[in-house]
Amino acid sequence: MASSKKTIVEAAGREVPVSNPDKVYFPRAGYTKMDLVRFYLSVADGALRGAGGRPMALKRFVNGAEEEPFFQKRAPDKRPDWIETAELRFPSGRTADEVVLRDAAGLAWVVNLGCIDLNPHPVRAENLDYPDELRVDLDPVPGIGWPQILDVALAARSVLADFGLTGWAKTSGSRGMHIYARIEPRWSFTDVRRAAVAVAREIERRAPDKATSKWWKEERHGVFVDYNQNAKDRTVASAYSVRPLPDARVSTPLSWDEVPGCDPAAFTIETVPARFARIGDPWAGMDQAAGSLDALLELADRDEAAGLPDAPWPPHYDKQAGEAPRVMPSKRRAPTGSADGGDEARRAPGPTGRRQSTKPLIEVARAQTKAEAMEGLERWKARHADVWPLLEPADVLVDGMRGRSSVWYRIRLNLEHVPKEQRPPQEPLEVDYDPWAGLEWRPDTRQLPARSTRRRRRVYSCQHADLPA
Repeated sequence: MASSKKTIVEAAGREVPVSNPDKVYFPRAGYTKMDLVRFYLSVADGALRGAGGRPMALKRFVNGAEEEPFFQKRAPDKRPDWIETAELRFPSGRTADEVVLRDAAGLAWVVNLGCIDLNPHPVRAENLDYPDELRVDLDPVPGIGWPQILDVALAARSVLADFGLTGWAKTSGSRGMHIYARIEPRWSFTDVRRAAVAVAREIERRAPDKATSKWWKEERHGVFVDYNQNAKDRTVASAYSVRPLPDARVSTPLSWDEVPGCDPAAFTIETVPARFARIGDPWAGMDQAAGSLDALLELADRDEAAGLPDAPWPPHYDKQAGEAPRVMPSKRRAPTGSADGGDEARRAPGPTGRRQSTKPLIEVARAQTKAEAMEGLERWKARHADVWPLLEPADVLVDGMRGRSSVWYRIRLNLEHVPKEQRPPQEPLEVDYDPWAGLEWRPDTRQLPARSTRRRRRVYSCQHADLPA
């Protein structure tokens, strides 16, 4: 149980209160909030190299690593006067004053709020419109082994080097790897993302059997190079972030000599402080290695001239100039050879009035937590024990979906590898969570930015039904 006592921690010449220091954050390993504070203070120089001086979203695990977090973009009203903020403007047109850490005391303060990992934006507080990082996020599809991820990481390093940038590798602390490149802060978010798309496509060209730049999950194979982590408003767990996994793994910077034989399970809250004391931070020189995007943007120009459209943006962004139609491949228009001159026509709508998928997708669960969603999948598997062995790992589509202030989870199955006569129909969901329950929707009368009004959509704001307008 959580203790009611409070401990004062001294860091960077400041006194930081830590409430409930004995509260267990990692039940299986037994690590407490105070263990988390001590960890971040032991690697403060490296953690601040990754997150310091940058606005960051607060991802708060107030009930520990095994419970769902909530996201807080706006800095708490009650905060020490030495905690800085920076005002960010998001694609929606809204703004928020986000926390900016400057010293080890700030690290202790955000951990006391329940932050297990650190999620900064790729910009400095002094220059919010021009990123100084290009982020290559390697995200394996289910069933892909660690050696293949390492192969793609080495390919990413080669691509960056060939186009004038120095890559810096770290374990993600989860299933993948991150490769960062420091860049001169003189390109917009749109340009940086465009360069990241060019990187992803070049990695795919060099390792077509191992890597993909395809955005839609149903098209992916191998390791997905997630270029959209460079879109504005995206954050990534930074260097030396503890991840909310049972063993308290750490997103750990590596030298390139370490990459081929590295084991992400070796880097935990228990082992990384000694490693940091022994060898220092492998990323210590990255701020002096800022490079230019000119060569990558020239590659993007060549890709565009060759007929490649802009890659899909995240769904909450407005349609961008040059972007291909933002619709899942399984729901795209299908050729009909109609006599009216049209080359394509929508597939016949199903009973709901929506277009039917060209792939045999069924939905299994919508759940508030990933654990609940996976429990629903287990029940489905038990009922369809003859079908489950026919599915490939990539046929199981687990999506983290944006909710009001947290993530909810959806599980779908692609049955294309199951013979038609054996495919189960769409059944009632094993878990049927409604992330918008308890909300009422009403027209939003606030002024919208021109980019949003272009699409001529009526915008609504959601509020708890039991709260005043």
